[in-house]
Amino acid sequence: MDLKKLEVWFVTGSQHLYGEETLKQVAEHSQTIAKALNEAKQIPVTVVFKPTVKSSEEIYQTCQEANTKPNCIGIIAWMHTFSPAKMWIGGLRILQKPLLHLHTQFNRDIPWSSIDMDFMNLNQSAHGDREFGFMVSRMRLNRKVVTGHWQDPNVLERINAWTRAAAGWHDWQGAKFARFGDNMRYVAVTEGDKVEAELKFGYSVNTYGIGDLVDVVKSVSDAEVDTLVKEYGEKYNLAENLKKGSAQHNSLRDAARIELGLRHFLEAGSFKGFTDTFEDLHGMVQLPGIAAQRLMGSGYGFAGEGDWKTSALVRAMKVMGSGLPGGNSFMEDYTYHFEPNNNLVLGSHMLEICESIADGTANCEIHPLGIGGKADPVRLVFNSAAGPAINASIVDMGNRFRMLVNEVVAVKPKESLPKLPVARVLWKPYPDMATGCSAWIYAGGAHHTGYSQNLTSEHMRDFADMAGIEFALIGKNTDIHQFRNELRWNEAYYQLNK
Repeated sequence: MDLKKLEVWFVTGSQHLYGEETLKQVAEHSQTIAKALNEAKQIPVTVVFKPTVKSSEEIYQTCQEANTKPNCIGIIAWMHTFSPAKMWIGGLRILQKPLLHLHTQFNRDIPWSSIDMDFMNLNQSAHGDREFGFMVSRMRLNRKVVTGHWQDPNVLERINAWTRAAAGWHDWQGAKFARFGDNMRYVAVTEGDKVEAELKFGYSVNTYGIGDLVDVVKSVSDAEVDTLVKEYGEKYNLAENLKKGSAQHNSLRDAARIELGLRHFLEAGSFKGFTDTFEDLHGMVQLPGIAAQRLMGSGYGFAGEGDWKTSALVRAMKVMGSGLPGGNSFMEDYTYHFEPNNNLVLGSHMLEICESIADGTANCEIHPLGIGGKADPVRLVFNSAAGPAINASIVDMGNRFRMLVNEVVAVKPKESLPKLPVARVLWKPYPDMATGCSAWIYAGGAHHTGYSQNLTSEHMRDFADMAGIEFALIGKNTDIHQFRNELRWNEAYYQLNK
């Protein structure tokens, strides 16, 4: 995914009061900052300079153009001078793209020996941005505020997080996700209001019969299967019983045919992700294992058991993490290790963990699966890399959607897992096992998550702000009593804010 194809517009506010010479300097400074942001290695999108806006009409026109430009994903606003904020009401009222307010100034330091009133009139961001900030707050609009000098690496990193979140949000608008069958029977958290989700998030979820997929799988040619099976052998450590001439080689071919059929189906329908369930496999030879893993590796969203919300979230996280080291995957908290002073969570799923988080070359293996009632499925087996990570979940709380994020640190297994034939990751939840897991349960977090090695809670908070949904963080400083109070306050806020 080439995020440089996406644009963020750099819009500077001023007014006609200051005269042509001052406005010329404002434009020159703005162009310099926009160019520097565009060239900064931390910022993955294209930053486009826009002419200084000096009136209600110019502001409205710029916001209107941003709304209709397909590859514009947001606006960075900066008030170089004082820009009376009533001029911004019309434009902000119609703005449909994410907004970042950069509270900066062109010069880093005060020029102590030469500063005069001309300099002060030109460089008024300290109070010009406050005027703008009041209006955005008065209009109750979500935005991100980044404060500091525009050349400060910390400022660039915070803008980077917002641009990545904006890319993920942009990708959701008009996205389609396919649901093969319903969700796992009687399960609560994977349910949700798909109509409200489309209203709130911009993507649609529709169900397709498994028979529709089976027809596409059956249409895959043997030549296509030959090519993909060869790729499996070249890319992964292929188990002996799957190699050509071995007893279960035909199962590998069946898995390849399923992957190709799924890929054809998704491409033909312009889908950005999918979900399936082991309880609806009529006509399928085996449950898609390696197919789901590799499709996620290609950038598709996925979640098991009909969990469309997590499938969409995984897709958004993959877009946000484009170009960064590490990967993003569907995940599930599976079992615990309660060793004193070394509490761990083992995350995994029956089959479908994305190959993008593998530590080294994955093994391609086949093993029995006790549920689903189909032939043994082929899957990739691997350990995940150690390092900082997050787990994120979106749940439908009935009156609102909630995004929950737990910061974690993944660790390498201290022992081998020779009889566990699935991809897996071990992590320590912050701030500790008892607090982290209890807070997750108090917040109603799902057992399915999007797991990321390259995103942070800041990316996810920015994303939740763009979506206008609740955000709850379980991190290094979480106190369980304070966290529960925050959930109560949030409940009251969303009841009052209907």
